[in-house]
Amino acid sequence: MNVIFTAVFLTAAVIFLIADPEGFLPALLTGGEKAATLSLSLLASYCVWLGFFKVLEQSGLAGKLARAISRPLSALFRSDDREALALASQNIAANFLGLPGAPTPLGVKATQKFLAAKNAYAADMLFVLNATSLQLLPTTVIALRAAEGSSSPADIFLPTLLATLLSSVLGAVLVRLTAGRA
Repeated sequence: MNVIFTAVFLTAAVIFLIADPEGFLPALLTGGEKAATLSLSLLASYCVWLGFFKVLEQSGLAGKLARAISRPLSALFRSDDREALALASQNIAANFLGLPGAPTPLGVKATQKFLAAKNAYAADMLFVLNATSLQLLPTTVIALRAAEGSSSPADIFLPTLLATLLSSVLGAVLVRLTAGRA
């Protein structure tokens, strides 16, 4: 992947140098400045939400939430493995809250547990739910919009919720309908 990105960058740089040699360096510096500003804005957002999730974990609320939704998740994933279901529920909760990066290690661990128990259906369902990522708070997109100076960065709340709800429900239904046909 690094080779592809490097090739694309170098090709674009050569074309830019040929088309507008005087504009190349200012554009490169402006782009770097914007990238650094955006990275810092996203880092602040990530720190806040990851800290919030850590507080939920340490206070025991994450565990209580996981236990509260364990029965519906058990039916959704067709699994009784408490540890895998707890990891899956935390993964889904982190996605639901729009916490970037937090769901990935939880999802990998849950998938490993499901596959170790020979429950490919649960692993498939978790994969689809991660891909569709039902979002109550699209924090990354809101942070990106705020960093770019949007006058109302949270306007995407309802459209994002509806789109991700529809995609998650449709994905879960399709996994149910196609289970065991692979």
